[in-house]
Amino acid sequence: MSGFGQDDGFYSGGYDNQNQNQDISYGQSGYAQGQDPQFGQFDYNQQGYGVDSSYGQSSGQPGYNPSILTPDQSAFAAPPTGDNYEDEPPLMEELGINFDHIVQKTLAVLNPLKQTDHTIMQDTDLAGPLVFCLAFGGFLMLSGKLHFGYIYGIGVVGCLAMYALLNLMSMTGVSSGCIISVLGYCLLPMVILSFSSIVFSLQGLLGIILTSVTVMWCSVSASKLFVSALEMHQQQLLVAYPCCLVYAVFALLTVF
Repeated sequence: MSGFGQDDGFYSGGYDNQNQNQDISYGQSGYAQGQDPQFGQFDYNQQGYGVDSSYGQSSGQPGYNPSILTPDQSAFAAPPTGDNYEDEPPLMEELGINFDHIVQKTLAVLNPLKQTDHTIMQDTDLAGPLVFCLAFGGFLMLSGKLHFGYIYGIGVVGCLAMYALLNLMSMTGVSSGCIISVLGYCLLPMVILSFSSIVFSLQGLLGIILTSVTVMWCSVSASKLFVSALEMHQQQLLVAYPCCLVYAVFALLTVF
């Protein structure tokens, strides 16, 4: 019996000592800062649950260090910087619209006596011809002439005729895109003439002179671009004659 009492006191004393040292044991284990009524004091800093200064808040993971991430983890840790898209061409070039070539072709049409680089004719864009055709029809509409159907019809017939003729004359051949591009860009002087028809009538002597100069301007510009692209420098007069016939029909639409 006495042995049993000693054992009972031993367990009672051990349990009391454990209750008294409860705050010390949990305080040394280091889980939080502050006072808990059941577990005593905690200290996150002693066990690696501290505040990460790079994020400004608790990371929530023991021993978290962003500088020691593996390559697979670092790929998800930071967003992509977009360096892979620097070598891609601009969106306009992917759509086939090159503003530099458009400006060079327009200047070549406005100055028919200037030599043109044949490399710009390899870019057979249709943005400039489409704009000039719409501008030509729009100015005619402002002068009281609704001829959009005639413009497209004459343009298609002229392109087909020039395509057949230049393929017979040239040694290398010509694409349909090049024909449409050259004839469309060289329509720019005719657009200027149609704008003049809004201001004054072209059926007088001044109108006849302006119309003749505009037709010659368009023909010389178109023949220069054709012979530059197809290397037919000795045949510019032969190319200029059918071009003159095509633009003369557009001039008749403008005057009458």
